[in-house]
Amino acid sequence: MKNPASIKAFATHLRVLREKAGMSQQELADTAEISKITVQRIENAKYSVTLDTLISIAGALNMPLKKLVDF
Repeated sequence: MKNPASIKAFATHLRVLREKAGMSQQELADTAEISKITVQRIENAKYSVTLDTLISIAGALNMPLKKLVDF
């Protein structure tokens, strides 16, 4: 990873947003049509997320992509 501090900051940001939405990791994964392990890896800063996945997560959280990546 080229930017581990940013990956960690996004991981924390995503967890907070998911919890505010009242969603479990599985619910977010199902709604975003990604695997639960992907959500876990993102939230544990073990995965550098793709734009396609970000768009899916933003849709699942019912927010604009800009808000999702504004951390």
